[in-house]
Parts: sequence; structure tokens; C-alpha cells
Amino acid sequence: FTTRQDTLFGATFMSLAAEHPLALELATAEQRPRVEAFIEKVKKTDRIKRSADDLEKEGVFTGSYCINPVTNAKMPIYLANFVLMDYGTGAVMAVPTHDQRDFEFARKYDLPMQVVIVPEGEQLDPATMTEAFTGEGIMVNSGRFDGGSNTEAKEAIADFLEKEGIGKKTVNFRLRDWGISRQRYWGNPIPVINCDLCGVVPVPLDHLPVVLPMDAAFTGEGGNPLARVEGFVNCSCPQCGEAARRETDTMDTFVQSSWYFLRYCSPKFAAGPLDREKVEAWMPVDQYIGGIEHAVLHLLYARFFTKVLRDLGYCNVDEPFSNLLTQGMVIKDGAKMSKSKGNVVDPNALIERYGADTARLFSLFAAPPEKDLDWSDQGVDGSYRFLNRVWRLLFEVLPAIKGAGAPDPGKLSGEGKNLRRAVHKTIKKVTEDIEDRFHFNTAIAAVMELVNAIQAFNRKGAPENVAVVREAVESVVRLIAPFVPHFAEELWSELGHEGTLEESGWPGYDADATVDEELTVVIQVNGKLRSKLMVAPEVQEEAVKSAALADEKVQPFLEGKSVKKVVYVPGKLVNIVVG
Repeated sequence: FTTRQDTLFGATFMSLAAEHPLALELATAEQRPRVEAFIEKVKKTDRIKRSADDLEKEGVFTGSYCINPVTNAKMPIYLANFVLMDYGTGAVMAVPTHDQRDFEFARKYDLPMQVVIVPEGEQLDPATMTEAFTGEGIMVNSGRFDGGSNTEAKEAIADFLEKEGIGKKTVNFRLRDWGISRQRYWGNPIPVINCDLCGVVPVPLDHLPVVLPMDAAFTGEGGNPLARVEGFVNCSCPQCGEAARRETDTMDTFVQSSWYFLRYCSPKFAAGPLDREKVEAWMPVDQYIGGIEHAVLHLLYARFFTKVLRDLGYCNVDEPFSNLLTQGMVIKDGAKMSKSKGNVVDPNALIERYGADTARLFSLFAAPPEKDLDWSDQGVDGSYRFLNRVWRLLFEVLPAIKGAGAPDPGKLSGEGKNLRRAVHKTIKKVTEDIEDRFHFNTAIAAVMELVNAIQAFNRKGAPENVAVVREAVESVVRLIAPFVPHFAEELWSELGHEGTLEESGWPGYDADATVDEELTVVIQVNGKLRSKLMVAPEVQEEAVKSAALADEKVQPFLEGKSVKKVVYVPGKLVNIVVG
């Protein structure tokens, strides 16, 4: 089996799943003990681990060979721990130069390699390759298919194989039956009764729902707690009335979590699972946020359930979620943070030393939410120092700003206007970063820049600037509140407010205040920086070009040359092309 028939000429060995029915049949007498031991080892390996990219590739030679149908080369047949029985036929041709798992396997067992696809205009040597080439390219070492693109060759090779009677095209589905029963208390009871006379009998509709008993004993001795609750287990058969036993397995919790969002639309609806009118009013969910393990499994199940409920007429929703954000993982010492790897940071120790807000601030600042976060003790310390800076800043300015009101833009000095502009630009950026992009790291960085601007501001200057200092400090406190709520509430109280910060609402920004009075325009000559101009925002393009050409720092680079073109990017740069 293969999905990459374009690489068939590069197949140099065959990989079988350890569960394959031919695994033992193909084992020679000499290799059989090794094959049997390998099969037992693989049986004890978690299936999910076997499909992981970082799995150490292991295998065993069966002692048998097969023939590559297009090259007639003799290929050794191996059992491999990364080949799964439910992928294709459980027998996969191996092309080490164009599949990374096969590459690692071939390097480990010193198996031959043959390049059959190369990047356009380049050559690849198996002896010097450090990884498989999995991109698109040009066919080589592939007989009549040489010289064409591998994407076009896929269909041509498939047609050739069918014509020659060597193989045939097929559609392979990887869907499998989902065993949803679990031997545990927590989960929806399976509404089934087991009767010695009638067999498996579904609980009648008018007896639903089956409710979990509240007197189950959790002894820690193993086994299903429900099976020991006689009042739950013992019941009558709905068909014959004789003594029967209630099913004690419960449903996998994914069954419930795959449609709870639909039930949330009408949680008190008693006439059925869903109130169709309310479901259609509220659905779909605007934003789905979850880890990669949820984005693969739960998202898939939730879509399945929604479509089934749609087909059954319970709702008219096709897709349950409008937007998806897959958050990254926390990495420490080069590996995913987990108990099994022993690289977990104790949150209690962290909170005791720095406080919960510091830990939260670092976690949000260290990386965008969709990227993995590399844990750094130094980074935590840096976040702690920043919060201390904000604390000290507030108490430094507090005596001067305590009675200040809102700033009057018309009375501010030049410095005051610049600080107010920084305040409102920061409010705008933080708002957009949180609401539109979930980029909490850049939002926090913007607040840090505003803190720097406040500290650099001459607070002993014009008296009318006191109000803008208060506005700036209050804005810092309000903007960091989503990230460090306890810290921000404390400072809000110190500023003299009676209500809580949460009740005060999110700050708005003055759009006029975010407009720069002057813009810095970079001047380049043939793409190299030569000078800068300060211009008004409303300045005309021709005026900027003329000023750039006349700039005294630019003139030496224009002497003796003709100006071919002057390119202006409004408010950003002028590039003078000379020759």
C-alpha cells in the first residue's frame, strides 16, 4: 500500500505492521525467535506512541524478500514499530529518501537508498542526505517518468500500474469503530439492561435518563465502582419483567463533550435534547480555543456529532465552530512539560516566591498563544521585576497626581501631547491585540513601552501635564488587569477609586490623539539608508520626494548619477533609484 506511487522507483524495502497476519508466516526459521520477540514488544507499546513523530524507529528483518514491481529489485521485508495495521493494508513500501520515518529506519539498519525526486535544478546524494526530501520536484531514476514533475507522475504511474496489472487505485478510509464504554463512575450511563432471557434490552424512552447513583464507594481497589452498587445494578427487564442487570459501563466523556455546546443554548429545555429555535439563534460558537490534542480529537468528534444531530433534524447547524485557535504547549529542557518527563515546574513554589500574577504574566508574555512556550526561570524573574517597576512608578507619582482630573489636550505642552499620544496608541494596540488576534505577548510589550515612556517623561515640567501623567498611569493599570488582575486591583485601589477595576470597564482611546503630529520618513538610495525626514502626516507626496532629493546627507550619493525613479511609501520611506 502507498499514497506515494511517484516514489515507487525509490522503494528499497518493505515495512509490515507487527500485527500483520503474514508477520510470522514470512519469518524464516533463523529469524523467527527475533520476530516473535519483536511482535510481543510492539504489542506492549501504546498505539498513539507508535504513530508519534519522535518515536525511536525499531524493526526486525523477517528473513524474507519481495520484488519491486517496477525495478525488479529484491527488497528485504521488515516488521517496523511505526507501521500500523489500520493504515492501508498494514504493509507499506519504504522509500527512505522521501519519507522521514523510512529515512531514520534505513539509517539505523543500513538499508539501501535511492533518490527518485530532486528539487528543480539540484541533485541529491543519499550518502550525504541528513533527512528525507519530502517536497515537490522533478522525477529522476524513474525510467520513462524521468524529467516530469512528481505531482503529474502520480497519476501517470497509477495508470501505468493498472494497465500492467501490477496494482490498482483505491480509496482508503482511516475511520474506525469508536469503543465508547469505560469502566468508571464518571460518565453518562449506557442505557442498556442485560437480561438472561431477553439478552441486551435498551432502556425505554420513558425511563430515561438513567441517573448515576450518589452512594457509589470509591475504594481505590480498582474495578468499576458502579458494579458494586446493588441498587443501581439490580433491576427488572423492561420486556419480560424478570430480574436483570443494568449496564455498569459508562460512556467515554468525549461523548458528552462532543455536543454540550448545543445543549448550553437551551439547558432547561425538557421536551427533547435541543430547543432547535434557540440552537439556531446561538450557534455556531464564535471561537474555539484548545490544545493540539483537542483540535485533533475533540474538534473532530464535535463536528461529527453536530452533523449527525443535523441529519436527525435536531438542529440546522452544519459546522459548530467559526474560528479555531490551537494553543501551544509549555516546553522545558527541550521537551513538553509533563510529570512523566520529570520537568514540571511546581506552581506552589512559584506562587509563594513571586505570586500568581507574575507566573501568569510570564506565561502570556513569553510567546504568542499559538506557539510553544519555552519555560525560563530568568523570564519569570524578568516579569517580576517589571511588576515591581510599575509598583514603584505608581507610588512615585501618586502624591502629585492624586487630585488630578482628565487632561485638557489644548493646554498640554509638546511633551505632554507626546505622552498622551503614546497612551492612546497603547490603548488602541492592546485592545486590538487582545480582541482581534489573541496576541497577549505583544499587548504586554506595548504596556511595557508605555511604562518606559512615563518614566522618561519630565514630570517636573509644565503643571498642566500632571493630568496626562495620571491618565497614563491609570491606563497602565487598566491595560495590565487582564494579565495580572490581583496586582492591578491593588493599584487601582491605591489610586483612590472606590469601586473595583473590573467594574470600571475597559478604557477607550481617542482616535485623534493617536495621530502623529510628525512622521519619520526614511530616505534610501538604491535601497540603502542615507538619511531621515520629519514630515507632517498630511504632507503631499511630491513635497516629500523633493525634500528627499534636496537632503544634504543624500546629495553626495546623487552626484554624477541620474535619478531613474523615486519611490514613496506614504509616511514610511523614500527610495531613490540612481544609475
